[in-house]
Amino acid sequence: MRNVNKYLTKVRKNKQTNKQLCIFLSKIFCFFQIIRIFVANINDMNPTFDFILRIFVAALLGGVIGLEREYRDKSAGFRTHFLVALGSALFMVVSAYGFEGALVTENHRLDVSRIAAQVVSGIGFIGAGMIIFQKNAIRGLTTAAGVWVTAAIGLTCGAGMYLLAVSSTFMVLLGLEAFNFFLRRFDSKRKGEED
Repeated sequence: MRNVNKYLTKVRKNKQTNKQLCIFLSKIFCFFQIIRIFVANINDMNPTFDFILRIFVAALLGGVIGLEREYRDKSAGFRTHFLVALGSALFMVVSAYGFEGALVTENHRLDVSRIAAQVVSGIGFIGAGMIIFQKNAIRGLTTAAGVWVTAAIGLTCGAGMYLLAVSSTFMVLLGLEAFNFFLRRFDSKRKGEED
């Protein structure tokens, strides 16, 4: 009887947490609808406003992924993902538009992908620092991968591909949450078989 009460208490807490998560996700969806309206009229905007919007959307999407990691009490949470996405978008905007007047001869050509490639290398370095081998177990691999994909989402926003960035963020959150759900189910079934 005592185990049943513990289980029911746990189920009630999970329902409340899931309800809060659903409310939060619906607010995020509404916000993305507002962003979509702005993006539809982006051709009429001032280029500086467009750049600010790119960086803002990148930071927002990185922050959403960071909130999920923060909720799971992981080492890289909201601030880390927020800053990685914002920085990546800023690097992409600067590499694509920051040097337009620098080279004026036809013999020279700018390669905007070079800075984006360096962002990927730098994030790989940061991600390697998050991975820890401790007590015959590897920890931090998902967090490192999350920071890596957050950088890619930031680069995507910096390139102005908002729909791709939003859908990538959705897939990341779906992957993190769905896999977490299935892993918890698998662990509970495995523990039940061991007892």
